[in-house]
Amino acid sequence: MNWLVYTFCFLGAFAGMEFVAWFTHKYIMHGFLWSLHKDHHEPGYRAFERNDWFGVFFAIISMILTIGGAANGLDYRFYLGIGIAAYGAAYFFVHDIYVHRRLKWFSKVDNRYLRALRMAHKIHHKKMEKEDGESFGFLLPHPKYFKK
Repeated sequence: MNWLVYTFCFLGAFAGMEFVAWFTHKYIMHGFLWSLHKDHHEPGYRAFERNDWFGVFFAIISMILTIGGAANGLDYRFYLGIGIAAYGAAYFFVHDIYVHRRLKWFSKVDNRYLRALRMAHKIHHKKMEKEDGESFGFLLPHPKYFKK
């Protein structure tokens, strides 16, 4: 029965991170911590941005949960931490590599879902300021982006 709880913890953490990412992006990154996120909206390629500190923050939370859960025989915290880490890996591959092309690994990958993600993110980046933005999510683009 524990495997069911652990599976739910992993999947719940992964899915829950989409809401956390949306909320953090809309209200924190485009709010009081705009100074860290601003360079992500500026044109030009940079290997590292101040915006990358958000990823470091969530990685630390993931590590604390994973290590704490491993210290107690792989309890639920371990699976929560792994779920957050899996979301971080998805974020890195899709956002940083596919959408922003920070590395040229998936330049020929193309399908309807990935086109919708890329379109939503491009619309988000049309605004260079912190106010009046749209499309703050990551893995679940609004259905309207599938129609374009």
